[in-house]
Amino acid sequence: MIAALIQLVIVLLIIGVIWWAMEALLPLLPLPGPIAQVVRVLLIVILALIIIFYGLIPLLHLAPHAL
Repeated sequence: MIAALIQLVIVLLIIGVIWWAMEALLPLLPLPGPIAQVVRVLLIVILALIIIFYGLIPLLHLAPHAL
């Protein structure tokens, strides 16, 4: 259980660095408004999927079953 929590913290740190880098670098690219918005939404979806598959699902597998 401790290993899964450490893995979750590491995943969240990596996601945070990726989010910070994209937020810092995205305004530097000469993209039109709608395309920049689409890129930002795709980034959010990809980061959410990474958090779900590498952070939350392993924790749910370790949780005791309710039934």
